[in-house]
Amino acid sequence: MEKRVKILGICGSLREGSAHRAILEYVASTVPDVSFSIFEGIADIPNFNPDLDHPDSIPYEAVEAFRSALKEADAVLICTPEYAYGIPGALKNALDWTVSSGSFVDKPVGLITASGLGEHSHASLLLVLQALTAKVDEQATLLIPYFKSKMNAENEITDSGLQEDLKRLIEVLLNTVAS
Repeated sequence: MEKRVKILGICGSLREGSAHRAILEYVASTVPDVSFSIFEGIADIPNFNPDLDHPDSIPYEAVEAFRSALKEADAVLICTPEYAYGIPGALKNALDWTVSSGSFVDKPVGLITASGLGEHSHASLLLVLQALTAKVDEQATLLIPYFKSKMNAENEITDSGLQEDLKRLIEVLLNTVAS
C-alpha cells in the first residue's frame, strides 16, 4: 500500500469565511488521493520571542502544534493576502517560530498570494521561505492579482484560467515531493 502524501495548508488570513481559505479548500478538493489539512491555529501562536525558543521547552502549545503539523507534512501550501504591502503579521509570526526548529528545511512549499496586486507580499514571502531553506519550485508559486474578480460571492472559483493555474501548481508541488 502506497503512503498518501500529506499536504499542510496554511492560510495567511484570519478572517472567518476567508477567500484564501476557500482557495486552499478548492485545491484540496482537486487532489482526492492526498491527505490535505489546513492548520487552524495561526491566530493562537503568541508573538515570537527568541528568549523562549528553546528546543527542549517551548512553553506554548500552539507553537508545538504548528511545528508538529509541519513535521508531519510532506509539503506545505501557503495561501495569503497582502496587508499594507507586506506579509500578514500572524503568518510572519508563525514562520518566525520555525527558524530555530528547521521545520521548513528542504520542505516542498507552494505559495499562493491572492490580493489586489500582492507582488510585495509575494516577494517578501519568497525571501522568508528562502531564509528558512524551504524547497520552493518557482512553478509552485502563484500570484493572483484582483482575485475577487475570479470568485463569486460564495468564494467559489469561477475563473477557468485560475482553476488551471491551481491545478498546475499542485501538480508541481506533488512532483517536488516525489523527487
